[in-house]
Amino acid sequence: MQEQFSFKEIHVCKQTGARVGEFTTPHGVIKTPVFMPVGTQATVKTLAPYEVEQLGAQIILSNTYHLYMRPGESIVEKCGGLHKFMDWHKPILTDSGGFQVFSLSKLNKITDDGVEFNSHIDGSRHFFSPEKSIDIQNALGSDIIMAFDECSSPDCDKRYAERALDRTLKWLERCRVHHKKNEQMLFPIVQGNMYEDLRLRSLRESKAYCGCGIAVGGLSVGEPKSVMYRMLDVLRPEYPADMPRYLMGVGSPDCLVEGVLRGIDMFDCVLPTRTARNGLAYTSAGKLTVRNAVYKEDLAPLDPECECYTCTHFSRSYLRHLINAGEVLGPRLISYHNLYYLTRLMERVRAAILEDRFGDFAEEFKASKEYTDNIKPSDGIK
Repeated sequence: MQEQFSFKEIHVCKQTGARVGEFTTPHGVIKTPVFMPVGTQATVKTLAPYEVEQLGAQIILSNTYHLYMRPGESIVEKCGGLHKFMDWHKPILTDSGGFQVFSLSKLNKITDDGVEFNSHIDGSRHFFSPEKSIDIQNALGSDIIMAFDECSSPDCDKRYAERALDRTLKWLERCRVHHKKNEQMLFPIVQGNMYEDLRLRSLRESKAYCGCGIAVGGLSVGEPKSVMYRMLDVLRPEYPADMPRYLMGVGSPDCLVEGVLRGIDMFDCVLPTRTARNGLAYTSAGKLTVRNAVYKEDLAPLDPECECYTCTHFSRSYLRHLINAGEVLGPRLISYHNLYYLTRLMERVRAAILEDRFGDFAEEFKASKEYTDNIKPSDGIK
């Protein structure tokens, strides 16, 4: 039995049906909806664990594929698991490695047994099966683990998408049988590409495997955002009510608000730290690229409405200097700010839901540059 895991629906917004919940795990209670920073290599890039906790993160992600490649899951296990290895004492979620096996390998061979692929580091050959993915995640010791799945290309035809879904469902059963650790919760992953009937079939057949959570994968992989939202609209009525729903790899401000409107509780993305390394910040006035010349003598903070360490101590001029000089402090400070911004955004979302005004909040947000700066014409958003 997995008594250490539970989900409690705290409040449902009367305007929208969006909800606030509490997801209990062995390493703490997570207030949802929540954005989860990504620590691919057992570190949120450029930030120390105490800083990630300080900015308000409740849970972080690590990557099965990358930690298998280096240092190896056996090393992490010998060090006491991911929590001790990286000195993070709150919940951790690991993905299955499936997305990286398909996206990073220049040459992979997919069969019903699993996937043979070459390392993106040295080209060496490796093999992941559902059982191998579970073994690695068991060794890492994360609180939440993902089933091994096939994420089909967004431009594939329906025939292939259906074959990939069939394989994913068969792999899910193998993951369930092989997974033995009660202190780790296994999330099935809904696939089905951009086909509504396949998405619904995936969700319906995956629900039998849900212990306390389900994930939606294969979205935000190159398709217009309007297509992603349509897939989420189709799925929303059939989600299990008594467990969290996790939308994988999605984390821009506009998508967070749109996702919550469509019943999503958990999100993750590398975007806030990746864009920070290029000098791009999320702010209450929209995106700000601090390396631009217009900020050379600008003494204002990144975001005058933000109370994070970066905004209360440093000017745009100084941050521009750090980024253009190649100083690592620049990406550190902007990464801190971006994650703080997204964490506060989710606090605002939760507050609006609790006060039954999330519909009003969403409409105001959609009219702001916080939203519009993150969409492009090809997204099909009006």
